[in-house]
Amino acid sequence: MQDRQAQPWWKHGHVWLLIAGPAIVVVAGFVTLFLALRTPDPVIGGHGPAQQAGQAALAPALQARNHAATGVPAQPAAARP
Repeated sequence: MQDRQAQPWWKHGHVWLLIAGPAIVVVAGFVTLFLALRTPDPVIGGHGPAQQAGQAALAPALQARNHAATGVPAQPAAARP
């Protein structure tokens, strides 16, 4: 048997493998934050006549989505207060 002297922790490759995973995630988080702050999402939509016509066309889809989310069936427009 050989007498080996204990090596410092930074000379073991497995330690760096364990440190590299979280370090890469932290760096990726900062890159994502930089990109999010540098290029904000554009505002889509408005309140013009074209948008109102688009909302009327989407009314059945919006009612179905609301019904699926809440379980409450849509009421006819005349019955609403």
